[in-house]
Amino acid sequence: MDRIAGQEPLMLTEIQRGHYEKAIALATPDALAEAAAFLVDIPSPTGDEAPLAEAVAARLRNAGIDGQTQYLDERQANAFAVMHGSGGRPSLMLYAPTDTVTSNSEEEDLPWAGAELYPEMRAKAHIDGDVVSGLGAQNPKGHGACAMVAVEAIRRAGVPLAGDLMLGLGAGGMPTNARSGARADSGHGVGCDHMMKLGPRPDCAIIAKSGWAVSWEEVGLAWYEVEIEGGHTYVGSRHLISPFSNAIANAAKVVLDLEEWFPQWAEQHRSGLVAPQGVVSFIEGGWERMPAFTPAVCRLRFDLRLSPRTSAAEADAAVDAILTEIGARHGVTTRWKRIVTIPGTTTDPEEPIIQRCIEAWEFLEGREHVPMYGMSGATDANILRGHGVPTARIGLPKLKREGIDFQQGMNMVSIADMVRLTRHLILVAVATCCD
Repeated sequence: MDRIAGQEPLMLTEIQRGHYEKAIALATPDALAEAAAFLVDIPSPTGDEAPLAEAVAARLRNAGIDGQTQYLDERQANAFAVMHGSGGRPSLMLYAPTDTVTSNSEEEDLPWAGAELYPEMRAKAHIDGDVVSGLGAQNPKGHGACAMVAVEAIRRAGVPLAGDLMLGLGAGGMPTNARSGARADSGHGVGCDHMMKLGPRPDCAIIAKSGWAVSWEEVGLAWYEVEIEGGHTYVGSRHLISPFSNAIANAAKVVLDLEEWFPQWAEQHRSGLVAPQGVVSFIEGGWERMPAFTPAVCRLRFDLRLSPRTSAAEADAAVDAILTEIGARHGVTTRWKRIVTIPGTTTDPEEPIIQRCIEAWEFLEGREHVPMYGMSGATDANILRGHGVPTARIGLPKLKREGIDFQQGMNMVSIADMVRLTRHLILVAVATCCD
């Protein structure tokens, strides 16, 4: 598609442009800062999103929007809303997850998330100039705020809809298994899956998730658990045993070799927009109370990302081959099993929702769209596409400040970036749902 930088968006009529301008005038920096703080101030770790969903649904109803709480159980719920159109246009869902990867609890998060909880890792919003900080301020709650404010602005502006416009703020979007006391299937897109099964299902969707570029595909994931054998024995006897085999030391060799293999996997399966990575992220073995005794087995888990063009069976074969090779190299015995699988997915880039999102991006940026390549993040876009919904992904960039680490990047967001993303969502919503 040919574009001229700075020209009006090619998809809008004069009437649609008027609707767009009325709506974006209401999506102000103050409105977005307030919305982000509203979401941040309600803790919503995976499995405990119900209080947030209830508050969002109530807020939407107060704005004249049919906000609903979709319960998965008493602790976990989605927020959902539909603004019905008169007909004749596609329906569109603006979607974002609501759960945070850390919990707001020192007891639960430390020491694995760091030596201490930064102020940005607590569910208490702070607004300092152009920045909102607090747990999940960028990912996912800044994105949820943009989607929510886009819908609220369209409602307040009185924009007449032909197609239905939906808002979905979903529970359980993080790639995580259950936290203590939560339902076993509380992560990995369960809220989005529940939303799609309840209906109504949109004709197309935009998921707001990190990265200021339009993407139409992303990786899936496979989680593997590996057991590495050794001998259960006592430190006072190791010199009397031949051969001596410590499962924890054996596991260290397996971990190091897997970490060397993951970049090879990524390069072998790099294609389209993705470069699927892998990482060993969990290891356990032995008795915490008995440092004098070695365990007979050490267990580890790793996440292996899957290109949309790689099946779980192909990943299994590769995992079996590399573990067999590692075992032979070090003389260790391993057993493995796959415990979680979410396939990677693709939406045809010629789908109207992808093309509209690219056009809107180019209008706002005044330049040709450049996709982000080498991506390895998995989101609920896989769940939406798995239900047959053509889905585009676009989101907020990480805050550009020197010295910001991973945690701060998740928990600090630029209000100016939120304004830009919200304008993008409004522009595509008007182009899709309005005559």
